[in-house]
Amino acid sequence: MANLKELRNRIASVSSTMQITSAMKMVSAAKLKKAQDAVTQMRPYAVKLNAVLSNVSATLDASENPFAVERTVRRVLVLPVSSNRGLCGAFNTNVYKATRALIASYEAQGAQAEVWGVGKKASEPFRKLDLVTSDFNATMGAVSFAGAKEIGQKVMEAFTSGQVDAVYVVYNRFKNAAVQEVMAEQVLPIAAPAAEGPAAQSDYLYSPSKEEILLDLIPTTIKIQVFKALLDSVASEHGARMTAMHKATDNANSMRSELRLQYNKARQAAITNEILEIVAGAEALSG
Repeated sequence: MANLKELRNRIASVSSTMQITSAMKMVSAAKLKKAQDAVTQMRPYAVKLNAVLSNVSATLDASENPFAVERTVRRVLVLPVSSNRGLCGAFNTNVYKATRALIASYEAQGAQAEVWGVGKKASEPFRKLDLVTSDFNATMGAVSFAGAKEIGQKVMEAFTSGQVDAVYVVYNRFKNAAVQEVMAEQVLPIAAPAAEGPAAQSDYLYSPSKEEILLDLIPTTIKIQVFKALLDSVASEHGARMTAMHKATDNANSMRSELRLQYNKARQAAITNEILEIVAGAEALSG
């Protein structure tokens, strides 16, 4: 059994750790509310805008809409979205695994993969695999539409120039504080709407012309899609960290209770030994 001094040091260490994890949990909980509001407000707009774009772009031919051109995928670009910091459970690991699975599926078809990391925890492991050709780690430090706009613009340039033939973004979709769903969404080429009956496409009235509208609509929609992924990831990160720190605090509390029990037992044993020694000494003197 450990001595009293060692147990006291361990109890103090665990208590200090518990204070840190508890504080991190409260910070993440405070940030989560703001991030959750941002993503719930953005999501309906992004989904509807993407649906409109898919319907409208399906009526154009390849010469009118270069962002919907289906090519044989020889090079795929993947943007895994992670956090810049750890201590958030399996949040970053799940993105890494999903990205690896997506890359493996394309490599099995003979395609090459290229990674643009969005967040340090996404860039670091793929840089070791020599797959990262660019990163946007600073974007995750303070997520804004300006950052998403920059990413979206570079993604569109890479696709239209023929540098890549398909673009995916892999991120955690926020459901609630305890649940995040890993998504691998195709950004480019723009996917055609799924057929849902005889009239799969909706009819729209255009003013000005459809071509003029699409000149603004397509780039905006792609940038909004990237922005939504960033907001989802931020909310998921805070939720995952809050849950992880809650579990860590509970585990630290349990460990501290066990250590205190050991400490009390060791202290009681030490007191008993001292009493026995005193009694034995008194008997020796009296004898």
